[in-house]
Amino acid sequence: MKLIVTRVLSVIPVLFGLCVLSYTLLAMIPGDPITAMLGMDATPEAIAALRAKFALDEPLPLRFISWFGHLLIGDLGRSIQSGRPVLSMVMTAMVPTMQLGLAALLISLVIAIPAGVISAARRNSVADYSVSLISLAGLSLPSFWLAILLVLFLSIRLQIFPSSGYVPIGEDPVGALRHITLPAITLGVAMAASTMRMTRAAMLDVLNADYIRTARAKGLPFRRVVWKHALRNALIPVTTLVGLQLGQLMGGVVVTETVFAWPGIGKLTVDAIFARDYPVVQGAILASAVLFVFINLATDLLYATLDPRLRKRA
Repeated sequence: MKLIVTRVLSVIPVLFGLCVLSYTLLAMIPGDPITAMLGMDATPEAIAALRAKFALDEPLPLRFISWFGHLLIGDLGRSIQSGRPVLSMVMTAMVPTMQLGLAALLISLVIAIPAGVISAARRNSVADYSVSLISLAGLSLPSFWLAILLVLFLSIRLQIFPSSGYVPIGEDPVGALRHITLPAITLGVAMAASTMRMTRAAMLDVLNADYIRTARAKGLPFRRVVWKHALRNALIPVTTLVGLQLGQLMGGVVVTETVFAWPGIGKLTVDAIFARDYPVVQGAILASAVLFVFINLATDLLYATLDPRLRKRA
């Protein structure tokens, strides 16, 4: 319980620092969203009126205090371009991103954990060399190139999956599964490559530990030693990597979402940047950062489940 309280309290200053940093950096970006919205032919009076409407004529500290006060009650402002509430836009875009991230994570773990364990258990074998070669290839392939290849072969040539688009899972589960497959594979392959290498390295360290030798000396089957005793301790560094990967996915993968026209938080951010819609950019960045922080918090708490020594220290 003490560990949970400590971790949760440590998140508060981090979140406040994120708010200050993201708002300040975004305010320092060159360019005027009002001029971009009204055009170069707008009169100074129209520009001044619209700047006053969005409180852009006030000093930066006052704007931040006002924005932060509204943030505390769940108000991220309104889009300069569409006038829609930013919170609604961000939450709508976050749902497809979360679905894509979880699907990619599932594909990654299904491939990486068994492959990494087998590679470590059969060190210097054909299986080990094959896994190392596959993981190196997965890390070397650019995500946009893999996405284009998948579209060319599985969508255009074989016509198995659609090339782009998004279908809500509540409306058509089968259609949603078909649309999410290609982008999930694109992200899952890159994640699986790094997770596979981390799993192999962690398993090799654990398999050389004294308690593993003791378990083997007692006559326990090698399969049981590997999958029941060694894997649990090897998952601690793997959990760290997976938590970081999931946080990055939830923050939006711009290239993949753009290639597959996936209406996630990454695509929303890019569209808002080109439109100089600063409230939407601010809301999207903040939502991604907050989600990343809470995913890392959940990862820290998961350590206590995997490593009993942390519970004893707490």
